[in-house]
Amino acid sequence: MPPRHPDTLVPPPEDVVVSSRRVACDGGSRTLGATLGHPLVYLDMGDDDHVECGYCDRRFVLSAHPHAENEYLDPAARPPEAH
Repeated sequence: MPPRHPDTLVPPPEDVVVSSRRVACDGGSRTLGATLGHPLVYLDMGDDDHVECGYCDRRFVLSAHPHAENEYLDPAARPPEAH
């Protein structure tokens, strides 16, 4: 791996505030508009208030007003052509 220039800034992983302890991640960046990502994975926070994706390091943080886990929420809103 080539050495990194000391002035090169690497942006931190994206933080996403969510309202459910169960989330899905496909690696698509909302801030960069990337269409490439990684396989769709489902993550569960358990007793914590956050979880990190093992592929892209995106961090999902539980909001101050979470939904009850028995409410149905689409884990990953995706365009119809992605299904």
